[in-house]
Amino acid sequence: MSKPRSLALPPRTRRYRLTTARGSFAVLDSAPEGARHGTVLLLPGYTGSKEDFIELLGPITEAGYRAVAVDGRGQHETPGPRGRAAYRRKALALDVVAQASALGDGPVHLLGHSFGGLVARAAAALAPDAFRSLTLLSSGPGRVARPQRIRVRALRGAFALLPKERVWRATRWLDSRGEEPGVGDPQEIVDFLRRRWMLTRIAQLSGAGRLLLSDPDGTAALRALPMPLHLAYGDEETVWPVPDLAAAAALTGAHHSVVVGAGHSPNVSHPRELAERLTAFWEAADPVPGTVRSGAGRNAAEASS
Repeated sequence: MSKPRSLALPPRTRRYRLTTARGSFAVLDSAPEGARHGTVLLLPGYTGSKEDFIELLGPITEAGYRAVAVDGRGQHETPGPRGRAAYRRKALALDVVAQASALGDGPVHLLGHSFGGLVARAAAALAPDAFRSLTLLSSGPGRVARPQRIRVRALRGAFALLPKERVWRATRWLDSRGEEPGVGDPQEIVDFLRRRWMLTRIAQLSGAGRLLLSDPDGTAALRALPMPLHLAYGDEETVWPVPDLAAAAALTGAHHSVVVGAGHSPNVSHPRELAERLTAFWEAADPVPGTVRSGAGRNAAEASS
């Protein structure tokens, strides 16, 4: 889960519901002040939401890109059904394809953070023509690290036995490593985190957890994608093993960015450094607005400090 440091929106950012062929989705839509070089669709991770990208929206728009962060179905402010089938991989991927189409900007750059990367991979494979490029942020084609698998299993088991409020309190306690939940967080953030948790459907949390635990190695599928590919993560990443991410970048020939000093959420902790790496990749992948260069931007690793 990413934890935003502030809920203040950057300039030229709107909250609204994006109407698509597959329903409406809550979004944060941030526009550049001058000429637009492209549009980016941002997918949040497990237990996350569009607000995970608040710190990143400003730097992206300053570089001339429209940035749209979305709550997936059943996440935070986007309604979702209770049934398990609604949260299968293909259903979530179809949602993303519909979102990209509804933005009305032609093919978009797609970025998925953590669990959002799993969904982004599925969407890119399903409709490659809808996307100019694919970035997996703190997300790998392989299995998550063992401590995270244990955590996800525990969460899914807790949902079957306990009220959501009880699970929330236990999760906050674990996240604070035994300290009083909320210590060090502004009350506004604590209230937001609880509200997001309570609004998110249990079926979504359980379904996303199931996909994280059962996701097969997708390295070969990534390699087969026709669009430019980018793997970006912090050198202190904890959810996916860093050596596995580096190996996946090498095996797929992906553009490879390592943000020094960042953990699982460079979008929160190092937004400007991350935005520099992202925009450099997008410019290499699609240097002239309105064109797509398949396979561009697959080159050596970059590190930020």
